[in-house]
Amino acid sequence: MKAILAISALLLAISGGLIWNWTRMPSRYGEFTNPPLVTVREVIDQPMDYLQKTVAVRGQITNQCTTMGCYFFLKADQRQLRVDLQAIAMEAPKGKDGHWVYVEGRTVPFDDGYQFWASAVEFQGRATD
Repeated sequence: MKAILAISALLLAISGGLIWNWTRMPSRYGEFTNPPLVTVREVIDQPMDYLQKTVAVRGQITNQCTTMGCYFFLKADQRQLRVDLQAIAMEAPKGKDGHWVYVEGRTVPFDDGYQFWASAVEFQGRATD
Protein backbone atom coordinates (compact mmCIF):
# COMPACT_ATOMS: atom_id res chain seq x y z
CA MET A 1 0.00 0.00 0.00
CA LYS A 2 2.86 2.39 0.83
CA ALA A 3 4.43 1.66 -2.55
CA ILE A 4 1.21 2.56 -4.37
CA LEU A 5 0.93 5.85 -2.44
CA ALA A 6 4.58 6.69 -3.12
CA ILE A 7 4.23 5.97 -6.86
CA SER A 8 0.98 8.00 -6.99
CA ALA A 9 2.62 10.95 -5.24
CA LEU A 10 5.60 10.79 -7.59
CA LEU A 11 3.36 10.68 -10.68
CA LEU A 12 1.31 13.59 -9.35
CA ALA A 13 4.44 15.68 -8.74
CA ILE A 14 5.83 14.90 -12.21
CA SER A 15 2.48 15.67 -13.86
CA GLY A 16 2.18 18.96 -11.98
CA GLY A 17 5.68 19.99 -13.04
CA LEU A 18 4.99 19.18 -16.69
CA ILE A 19 1.69 21.04 -16.70
CA TRP A 20 3.30 24.10 -15.08
CA ASN A 21 6.11 24.07 -17.66
CA TRP A 22 3.70 23.77 -20.61
CA THR A 23 1.38 26.54 -19.44
CA ARG A 24 3.84 29.25 -18.41
CA MET A 25 4.49 32.11 -20.80
CA PRO A 26 7.72 32.02 -22.77
CA SER A 27 10.26 34.74 -22.05
CA ARG A 28 11.88 34.75 -25.50
CA TYR A 29 10.19 35.66 -28.79
CA GLY A 30 11.65 35.82 -32.29
CA GLU A 31 14.95 34.69 -33.74
CA PHE A 32 18.08 36.09 -32.08
CA THR A 33 21.07 37.03 -34.29
CA ASN A 34 23.44 38.70 -31.77
CA PRO A 35 23.81 42.13 -33.43
CA PRO A 36 25.86 44.97 -31.89
CA LEU A 37 24.52 46.29 -28.57
CA VAL A 38 23.81 50.04 -28.43
CA THR A 39 22.18 52.15 -25.76
CA VAL A 40 18.59 53.32 -25.80
CA ARG A 41 19.92 56.88 -25.59
CA GLU A 42 21.95 56.38 -28.80
CA VAL A 43 18.88 55.16 -30.69
CA ILE A 44 16.81 58.10 -29.42
CA ASP A 45 19.55 60.69 -30.11
CA GLN A 46 20.63 59.41 -33.53
CA PRO A 47 17.76 57.38 -35.01
CA MET A 48 19.05 57.85 -38.57
CA ASP A 49 22.28 56.04 -37.63
CA TYR A 50 20.24 52.93 -36.84
CA LEU A 51 17.58 53.25 -39.53
CA GLN A 52 17.05 49.79 -41.05
CA LYS A 53 20.16 48.40 -39.30
CA THR A 54 19.70 45.53 -36.88
CA VAL A 55 21.04 46.35 -33.41
CA ALA A 56 20.25 45.29 -29.85
CA VAL A 57 19.20 47.43 -26.90
CA ARG A 58 18.68 46.62 -23.25
CA GLY A 59 16.48 48.64 -20.95
CA GLN A 60 13.73 48.84 -18.40
CA ILE A 61 10.15 48.58 -19.64
CA THR A 62 7.77 51.46 -19.02
CA ASN A 63 4.22 52.00 -20.22
CA GLN A 64 3.53 48.61 -21.81
CA CYS A 65 0.37 48.23 -23.89
CA THR A 66 -2.24 46.88 -21.49
CA THR A 67 -4.55 45.46 -24.15
CA MET A 68 -2.26 42.93 -25.83
CA GLY A 69 1.27 43.72 -24.65
CA CYS A 70 2.22 44.49 -28.26
CA TYR A 71 4.44 47.50 -27.53
CA PHE A 72 6.24 49.16 -24.65
CA PHE A 73 8.64 52.01 -24.03
CA LEU A 74 12.26 52.02 -22.89
CA LYS A 75 13.40 55.20 -21.23
CA ALA A 76 16.64 57.13 -21.31
CA ASP A 77 16.54 60.02 -18.86
CA GLN A 78 13.19 61.74 -19.49
CA ARG A 79 12.81 60.51 -23.08
CA GLN A 80 11.33 57.23 -24.26
CA LEU A 81 11.82 54.86 -27.18
CA ARG A 82 8.72 53.06 -28.42
CA VAL A 83 9.40 49.36 -29.06
CA ASP A 84 6.84 47.62 -31.28
CA LEU A 85 6.46 43.84 -30.86
CA GLN A 86 3.63 43.20 -33.32
CA ALA A 87 5.78 41.28 -35.79
CA ILE A 88 6.86 38.70 -33.20
CA ALA A 89 4.63 38.70 -30.16
CA MET A 90 1.10 40.00 -30.56
CA GLU A 91 0.29 38.15 -27.35
CA ALA A 92 3.38 39.16 -25.41
CA PRO A 93 3.11 38.86 -21.64
CA LYS A 94 1.46 41.88 -20.07
CA GLY A 95 2.36 43.51 -16.78
CA LYS A 96 6.09 43.79 -17.49
CA ASP A 97 6.47 47.43 -16.44
CA GLY A 98 9.66 47.73 -14.43
CA HIS A 99 11.22 44.56 -15.90
CA TRP A 100 14.44 44.48 -17.88
CA VAL A 101 14.31 43.46 -21.51
CA TYR A 102 16.82 42.67 -24.25
CA VAL A 103 15.53 43.57 -27.71
CA GLU A 104 16.95 43.10 -31.20
CA GLY A 105 15.48 45.10 -34.06
CA ARG A 106 15.63 48.11 -36.33
CA THR A 107 14.72 51.78 -36.12
CA VAL A 108 11.85 52.60 -38.48
CA PRO A 109 9.80 55.73 -39.19
CA PHE A 110 6.71 56.09 -36.99
CA ASP A 111 4.24 58.99 -36.93
CA ASP A 112 6.41 62.14 -36.87
CA GLY A 113 9.48 60.35 -35.52
CA TYR A 114 10.88 56.86 -35.12
CA GLN A 115 10.27 53.65 -33.22
CA PHE A 116 12.19 50.43 -32.66
CA TRP A 117 10.66 47.50 -34.58
CA ALA A 118 11.57 44.35 -32.63
CA SER A 119 12.64 41.16 -34.39
CA ALA A 120 13.49 39.33 -31.14
CA VAL A 121 12.85 40.06 -27.48
CA GLU A 122 13.78 38.45 -24.19
CA PHE A 123 11.89 39.49 -21.07
CA GLN A 124 14.19 39.39 -18.07
CA GLY A 125 13.76 39.91 -14.35
CA ARG A 126 12.18 42.80 -12.55
CA ALA A 127 14.47 45.72 -11.81
CA THR A 128 15.45 46.19 -8.19
CA ASP A 129 15.56 49.76 -6.99
